[in-house]
Amino acid sequence: MHTSLTCISLSFSWPDGTPVLDGLDAAFGPGRTGLVGVNGSGKSTLLKLLAGELTPSGGTVRVTGELGYLPQNITLDTSLRVDEALGIAAVRAALHAIEAGDVDEAHFTAVGDDWDVEERALAVLGELGLGHIGLDRTLGEVSGGESVLLRLAALLLRRPDVLLLDEPTNNLDLHARRRLYEAVDTWSGPGALVVVSHDRELLDRVDRIADLRAGELTWYGGNLSAYEEALAVEQEAAARMVRVAESDLRKQKRELVEAQQKLARRKRYGQKMWDSKREPKIVMGARKRAAQESAGKHRILHEERLSAARERLDEAADAVREDDEIRVELPHTAVPPGRTVFTLRALEVAHGALREGALDLHGPERVALTGRNGAGKTTLLRTLAGELPPVRGEADVHVPVRFLPQRLDVLDEALTVAENVARFAPGATDNRIRARLARFLFRGARADRTAGTLSGGERFRAALAALMLAEPAPQLLLLDEPTNNLDMASVRQLVSALESYEGALVIASHDLPFLESVGITRWLQLDGGELRETSAEEVVSG
Repeated sequence: MHTSLTCISLSFSWPDGTPVLDGLDAAFGPGRTGLVGVNGSGKSTLLKLLAGELTPSGGTVRVTGELGYLPQNITLDTSLRVDEALGIAAVRAALHAIEAGDVDEAHFTAVGDDWDVEERALAVLGELGLGHIGLDRTLGEVSGGESVLLRLAALLLRRPDVLLLDEPTNNLDLHARRRLYEAVDTWSGPGALVVVSHDRELLDRVDRIADLRAGELTWYGGNLSAYEEALAVEQEAAARMVRVAESDLRKQKRELVEAQQKLARRKRYGQKMWDSKREPKIVMGARKRAAQESAGKHRILHEERLSAARERLDEAADAVREDDEIRVELPHTAVPPGRTVFTLRALEVAHGALREGALDLHGPERVALTGRNGAGKTTLLRTLAGELPPVRGEADVHVPVRFLPQRLDVLDEALTVAENVARFAPGATDNRIRARLARFLFRGARADRTAGTLSGGERFRAALAALMLAEPAPQLLLLDEPTNNLDMASVRQLVSALESYEGALVIASHDLPFLESVGITRWLQLDGGELRETSAEEVVSG
């Protein structure tokens, strides 16, 4: 059966009337599609509409075949057994009853054609790296990342014709991410896989990219890298068109002025002839009317050309995406190469993470802190930030430090962006704060928006600005999974901001492309409660 997923005139608005989609037509064909777009563009909303989780305001969604949907936020009952979470508990119970000699017809009805369901379930679990958990454990005994993979296993067991994944690698550690990548790599057949993600490694595994922008989908063949190359070519061409349109607009303005000056000279000459009465009035009157009619036509012609030039410029400018680079100078964050930033001595932090012996950080090093979920990375960062005391040993920080948590709770929701920055830099004038915020893309009235009204990417930029512009300037910046829930534009903004930062960095992250892009110079891993030195090669190889 041919698989298809089609939107016809699909529209959706939030209860307050805010439109998200208006008459979208799209068809998702076989293979793997990456759905991208800035935060707030409606990617997750579109996925929920495709999955039937939301009801459209207008239009229809047509699905041929069975559909599976993995939402971004997953809540599972921790008391359930693994087989219950996989949806095979009833069939499994019937199989066991038949094996025990119970030939009740109801058992055979329950099994149907699924005589190999246990073998298939264990095979899928094994492919996702979950073979060790079996079918009888409760979900309370598995980690958060394993829960996500378990939900995916349940979908794969159903063999859906259409599979929708919404930010599936969010909050997954490197080990779990690799298993999910393998599942995407092995997706085959006539089925359609649609994934919303900002994960570069995942999006480099798709067959095509669908870019959701201003409620419209634009399609690009190939993976994320091919999409970015095509987009760069498009943007270069769009920038050229803007320059051509600007030149044409200047030309039309100049020609309009010249035409007006020429007509004014003719008018003065005509008035002079009228005043001198060199010709009969009837002749001069006819010439005046003809001149006025000609002047009117010329004025209308030049004004139409000017209007058309403005429209061409507006159209060309619409095709150019807004410059989203953060360019800011932060000289006071600089740390001399020999300066000791922090020292750890026989350290043990909450949840058992420890470092026997000494570990020091000197100068503007950029450190990646890796390890599985639950290993204690966040606890170690909070200890360095002074939010948690060590269980034993020493964790001494010798420079001003700031910590950006995953929750971004450094912002006061009721305050504006400018007011939030002022909390961290009370000595700075309002003009200075706004000038610095403009470098973080909060220009003009955008700096007066309250934190509670910001999108995810804007909230992150506001929190980053508050910390990086703080007084005293932070010479050690601690970032906890900073790219989680960020779209690709926001990740680029973070990278450009960190290029300007001259202090020391410690970043807990599972996002290897991001870590590589910020120039990591040292790798640490929390493994089995022990903090140890590692390398990029070791982290990548797993």
